Amino acid sequence: MKFTNGFWLMKRNIDPIFAVEYQDHKYAGGKLTVYMATNHIADRGNILNRPMLTAVFTAPAPNIIRVELIHFAGAYERGPAFELYEEPDKSGFVRFEETADTLTFTSGETSAVIDRRPENWSVHFERGGKLLTETSYRNMACMQDRDTGKSYMVEQLLLDVGECVYGFGERYTAFVKNGQEIDIWNEDGGTASQQTYKNIPFYLSSKGYGVFVDDPRDIHFEVGSEKVERIQFSIEAQKMAYCVIGGADAKDTLRIYTGLTGRPALPPAWSFGLWLTTSFTTSYDEETVTGFIQGMADRNIPLHTFHFDAFWMKGYEWCNFEWDKETFPEPRQMLKRLKERGLHICVWFNPYIAQKSKLFDEGLEHGYFVKKTDGSVWQTDLWQAGMALVDFTNPEAKKWYLDCLRRLLDDGVDCFKTDFGERIPVKDIVWYDGSDPVKMHNYYTYLYNEAVFGLLEEYRGKNEAALFARSATVGGQKFPIHWGGDCSATYGSMAESLRGGLSLSLCGFGFWSHDISGFEQTAPADIYKRWCQFGLFSSHSRLHGSTSYRVPWLFDEEACDVLRDLVNLKCRLMPYLYEQAVIAHEEGIPMMRAMFLEFPDDPTCLYLDRQYMLGDSILVAPVFSDTGEVTFYVPDGNWTDLFTGEAVEGGRWYRKTYDYFHFPVLVRENSVIVFGNNDQRPDYDYAKGAEIRVYHPQEGMEKEIFIPSPDGEKKFPVKVSCKDGEVSVQAPDDPLIRVSIIW
Repeated sequence: MKFTNGFWLMKRNIDPIFAVEYQDHKYAGGKLTVYMATNHIADRGNILNRPMLTAVFTAPAPNIIRVELIHFAGAYERGPAFELYEEPDKSGFVRFEETADTLTFTSGETSAVIDRRPENWSVHFERGGKLLTETSYRNMACMQDRDTGKSYMVEQLLLDVGECVYGFGERYTAFVKNGQEIDIWNEDGGTASQQTYKNIPFYLSSKGYGVFVDDPRDIHFEVGSEKVERIQFSIEAQKMAYCVIGGADAKDTLRIYTGLTGRPALPPAWSFGLWLTTSFTTSYDEETVTGFIQGMADRNIPLHTFHFDAFWMKGYEWCNFEWDKETFPEPRQMLKRLKERGLHICVWFNPYIAQKSKLFDEGLEHGYFVKKTDGSVWQTDLWQAGMALVDFTNPEAKKWYLDCLRRLLDDGVDCFKTDFGERIPVKDIVWYDGSDPVKMHNYYTYLYNEAVFGLLEEYRGKNEAALFARSATVGGQKFPIHWGGDCSATYGSMAESLRGGLSLSLCGFGFWSHDISGFEQTAPADIYKRWCQFGLFSSHSRLHGSTSYRVPWLFDEEACDVLRDLVNLKCRLMPYLYEQAVIAHEEGIPMMRAMFLEFPDDPTCLYLDRQYMLGDSILVAPVFSDTGEVTFYVPDGNWTDLFTGEAVEGGRWYRKTYDYFHFPVLVRENSVIVFGNNDQRPDYDYAKGAEIRVYHPQEGMEKEIFIPSPDGEKKFPVKVSCKDGEVSVQAPDDPLIRVSIIW
């Protein structure tokens, strides 16, 4: 939201209350409270008839400084609030110092330095004495709108020369967010608009620090788009809290941020295989489904999860959680037959109950739906006729909803696609627990996915739960997997899907997918094959569409060969991929990484959004052209083409043309990648018969990796060193394990 008319003037209806100078402070119990005059206090009379702002500095964890900016402290605040994981004992990392001119509040190695001098209000956020960002002249404020009577808390943090800003959730706009206006408000807008399903009020800077605005409401960001040297954020409120996170680098900042907001659960190994769906509005029954599965088997294309989309239930009755008996008369027996083929089963649903569903009357009778202020149930015809919204703030409603899902798990379903969760009303709405409707708009998806994921963990056990979720807010990364929503069958949409995924990953989401070949429309064979390359080199890989099927032989026979080769390769790469998954789970570092995250000192990598790192060792540059031509950048060092074994010189750009069986997938020097001996499935004994490949070991190399077991345990350490040109590999004592050195 913009409040100014140029740099000097305010909009005609805006009365600003700016922090002007330090007035007083108090420090106790690890909390620093600073009082700020909003005008220069030259004499006693200057304190009269003037507002004051208050800033409270605390430290939830080392290297996090939380600032709560307050106008009226007595303003009533309802929940919900983000679930955060704070360090209970702060005595070991919080320090406070004061001099005549400054106050310094320190968390770990990160400090807020407050200027006490008259008319010099500023807070410098530093790590080890190096400036991260700051707030100063006409930045920290409360803005009052005379026309509406609304008040907005506002902060404007420094956007430094050459600094790039990333994140804010899954955003399909330009990858570098400088110059953009961003509203943190979940919407069902597809992948071709500024709207998005996953809005996260967190941004990551190319300088290595991050900023998290700790509020579920609709936050408005102006990233150099109002004051071009400032990142502004504002909320309609009397209070606002934000955290400056000062990691040693961007990776470390993500570790700290996910330590605060939660790290991803580890998805089961089987979920990394190939998923195939019925598609959305296509006609299908058991014969159709079996035909798809048999067709994949006939072509020797490994398939690991089959997904039933919306019409497994009768139309107009979403959700009743009952199989359409006309199409699937014996669902339990059908699922048994499918599982005997070695498949896992996923089914679709959403948190809405249509009026025609038999569950509607039950939910209406017991008060399980979100209500309006007049006591009636909120309903809409948008999506399903007369649908109501399950109120997950009501414990009984949550139990009722999950009991419906238990029956599906008993039938043999393994996981769920938790679709929707963005169309949450705010006007004249009453929640069971009294939650603030505006805060609940984004937060609803957290309650929805938390409930379903918790049920799966209860049924399947640790590291066996998996969702395919669309909407998310802060903390949603704890409930993987997420996919990118409704994309189209074009190269442009494929590229925007990648931008969205990379932006989301920079907000701590470790596992991410997309609809291979696009959800809307039907791709030509060219795009299908290129999207398969991108999709199988993503953390999770799903073939899904809207009005047409996505089995490869409907595109051309070569698509079958391309898909088969890619699935085989991904299965062989599972020891490496699952190692990276464990890292995402334990450290919060995503599997799919923006280039700058791995190469923060390479200025070229700051702007790259058509390539990425898959884990810490593999560079992937999908093809976005029907000519097969791709332009990509290779950072400094020695690299190896994963497909051909050819050496690739780093520190330069390339423009090459590729067939459908190759594209730029490069391994960086000093990498240790374990290839498994199974190219048919993603879950197997990764150490048995494995090949350990050491790529371009450099003198002085010391590296330790691990070969995980399919349950995520780090069972088999591998140590590699290079000294005097000799490479030493310490690996599990298994004669079947081979070692290859690629120079």
